This record gives sequence, structure tokens and C-alpha cells, in this order.
Amino acid sequence: MLQTEEELIEKLTIADLERANAYAKDLSMGLQKVRRFPQGVTIFGSARLPQDNKYCRMAFELGRLLAENGHAVISGGGPGIMEAASHGAYEIGGRTIGFNIKLMHEQKPNPYLTDGLTFEYFFARKVALAMAAKVFVFFPGSFGTMDETFEVLCLMKEDKMPVMPVFWIGTDFWKNFEKPIQRMLELGVVDQSEVDIIRVTDNLQEVVDAANKIGHPKISENFYDGFHQASAIAQAGN
Repeated sequence: MLQTEEELIEKLTIADLERANAYAKDLSMGLQKVRRFPQGVTIFGSARLPQDNKYCRMAFELGRLLAENGHAVISGGGPGIMEAASHGAYEIGGRTIGFNIKLMHEQKPNPYLTDGLTFEYFFARKVALAMAAKVFVFFPGSFGTMDETFEVLCLMKEDKMPVMPVFWIGTDFWKNFEKPIQRMLELGVVDQSEVDIIRVTDNLQEVVDAANKIGHPKISENFYDGFHQASAIAQAGN
């Protein structure tokens, strides 16, 4: 005999309920923080790269350019690429938001954040990083950066989030992904239109131009509240 929904719910353990409440608390705090500022440009990339690395220098310059044009810089709030982008924006008085995460080896917030929040759970953090963005920028990174870039692309592909500009910065790094993506196209598991969302470039001004074309949405007009309209705006700007 099939159990009723009520009977299944009764079998939930206290640990399950506590875990669900913890998930909800983390997600709720993140969403509330996102609602406090206009959407900006979310920048992803390795936390392990030193500040004198060429990609960090590019991230610093991008942060500066974005701030000069009035765009908030959003990142995971830690070191490496995140620190570099935050630093560039912070130096000229830009707004820098960091969504940090508690890790086994503590990841401390970088000192160039004007706003921030520390999460317990990766999924809640990724929701905040996405909802805060009108443009996505991915610098070279490891498994975490790969997870973030392909999750964003997957959600756009499945119409679960706005189709907003996606930039892969660092052509010498990202060119290594062209072959597997080409194979996906040959197999028919992705469409060319889905691949065309990605712009691989070293030209930082392209990111700034994309953000400028979208403009400066009001705090009350987060693109996720009507993301099909947001997708049309982004595509019209390309």
C-alpha cells in the first residue's frame, strides 16, 4: 500500500527538519542581501592565484573599469581573482559585494568589500551570486569555477534564469574548452545558440560595454522577477 503524504512527512527525522531550516535560513539571508543593491557584474575565478598573476591583474583592471561606469562588482568575497576585482573597484570608490563561504580551511573575506555576507552552503551562495548579476564574468579557475560557469549556462539553457551576457576572460585558458564544446555540438546535445551565449575574450571593455547596454536597473527591478523580459533586453544589447 502506498503511504500517504502525511505518513511520509511524519517519518522525517529531526535532523532532516533541522537541515531544511538551515538551508532556508542561508538562502533567505542571501536573497535579502541581494535586494539591498542594484544588480551588477558577478566575477568568478580562482581563489589561489597571487595578486601579481596576469589574470589577477586583468581582474583588478576590470573591477576598476566597471566601477568607473557605475557598476557594482560582485564576487565570492575571497582572495585571488575575487580580491583583485574587488580591489580595482574599491580603489576608486566603487561598490564591491562579497558572498563568502565557510570552508574547512577558512576563506577570509578580502579587505576590499563594501558589503558582504558569509554562507554555510554553496547552493545558497550561488543563488545570491547569480541573482545579483546582470553580466557574468569567468576568469580561469579550478573545479569550483567550472561548476559555477556550467551551472549558469545550464540554467540559461533550460530557461530557469535570464539569458544574460557570459564572458570567459583569458583566451589562452578557455581555448582548451573549445574541443569538448565542439564535440557536444557534433553530438547534438547542445545547440549553437546555447554556445553563442559565451564570449571568450581578453578585451575587458567588452564586459563594460555589455553592462552599459543593459544599464542600471533599480533595486526594485531585479531581472529574476521577470527574467524573460531581461533576456530580451540582454539579447537586444548584443
